[in-house]
Amino acid sequence: MAMLGKRRPGRASSGVSGLQGHQAGHREATGEQDALGIRGLAHDGRGVARTARGKTVFVEGALPGERVRVAVHRTRKRFDEAHVRELLVASAERVAPPCPHFGRCGGCDLQHLALPAQRRHKQAVLEELLGRQGIALAASPELLAGAGEGYRRRARLGVKVDADGGIHLGFRARHSHRLVDIDACTVLVPVLDALLVPLHQLLADLEAPRQVGHLELLESDQGAVVVVRQLRDHPGDARRWQAFARAHGVHLARWLGREAAELDWLTPVPTLSCRVPGPDGALTLGIAPGDFLQANAEVNDLMVSTALSWLSPLAAGERVLDLFAGVGNFSLPLAAAGARVTAVEGNPAMVARLGDNACANSPGRRLVLEARQADLAEPTAVRELLQEVGPEVVVLDPPREGAEAASRALMEHPVPRLLYISCDPATLARDAAHLVHGGYRIRHAAVADMFVHTSHLESMLLFEYPGSGRQAQGATSDG
Repeated sequence: MAMLGKRRPGRASSGVSGLQGHQAGHREATGEQDALGIRGLAHDGRGVARTARGKTVFVEGALPGERVRVAVHRTRKRFDEAHVRELLVASAERVAPPCPHFGRCGGCDLQHLALPAQRRHKQAVLEELLGRQGIALAASPELLAGAGEGYRRRARLGVKVDADGGIHLGFRARHSHRLVDIDACTVLVPVLDALLVPLHQLLADLEAPRQVGHLELLESDQGAVVVVRQLRDHPGDARRWQAFARAHGVHLARWLGREAAELDWLTPVPTLSCRVPGPDGALTLGIAPGDFLQANAEVNDLMVSTALSWLSPLAAGERVLDLFAGVGNFSLPLAAAGARVTAVEGNPAMVARLGDNACANSPGRRLVLEARQADLAEPTAVRELLQEVGPEVVVLDPPREGAEAASRALMEHPVPRLLYISCDPATLARDAAHLVHGGYRIRHAAVADMFVHTSHLESMLLFEYPGSGRQAQGATSDG
């Protein structure tokens, strides 16, 4: 949660979305140097204005069409950063934030904007970033969205003991390492939200609370999981954690040690899992603390279902190469649809879990899935995989850094269809430019509102390569 809404570098070029574009000509009031008219939203959700001298100002908490008085808290050569001091004219799409911690907690930075407008903004951001690379979509991206509250199934909370011995549990304040105490969170799933107050009380009862670094919360099919980052063992506190787990019916483990921490379960070791949709029913995805798991289960299901729909029909035995496969979020459903999947991941523990998941879901389905480990930031490794597997379909689901090495390799060794799932639209646009320059065309585009009330967005693009026999009529990009 502390990472939600975190600013990305290069704000001077962050741009203004097409949200409420009719407001773009709005001018700031003359004669009031600190009264500004908000012309649009930057990609990170801040309002964008210009001073009478033409200098750009990014204003936290301001929305398109509003007039505000601001306080500048950071001055740069090309732009200033400010926050709202007084709201003079409010946007019709301004709403009361549902969370009492809004404005202090560094998480949900768009709760003051109506949900439909948040989602239009995210669609506009993807279109604009692609447009900067010379890629025009024929239609707005599809929207994959779910509930506005109670959606987040995993979170990480900081723990701090202050100079007076006070215990703090919560998320980081905006632009700070300071913790904001959280006793309720509107975006956490209810089973995790209900643990916040009892966890705070328990931390206050520990003999060595300074040995606790942070807490990780996770909702699985088997119930809530609490993982404690414990710097040093303390037997008395371990018993307190065990009593807490029994009282609240949760699974509880510790990452124990300062360096090379090891996982130590304080309750019976559970077999944890979650479900993902398949073509003929749900599949079981075995997970463990430390594995990557999408935070929003409802939206993740929509993304997986969309991937299956976009790639349908998959011919029996069609070769699929899934890069950055994790524990099988897309690999398993594609294998269940009849594809022959080679799934590649860099983390050895997740590769092992991926193989186990393939075996666990195979009875009655005859899944064909091979799990491999490789460094996918290394272009040579990707080229070798493409040459060896000879895939008809490639799936990319990289971290925020994107998949530039894989994209360049796919220019040299094109495949009929390429599905790119991204958690950072800027790196997606960069990689899409490589692919379009290499001859690919975008067939489908979607924005997934994975982190509601934040400026973070997930997106999906389906590329096709001309002459492959798979290219559909009327591809949706031109480069």
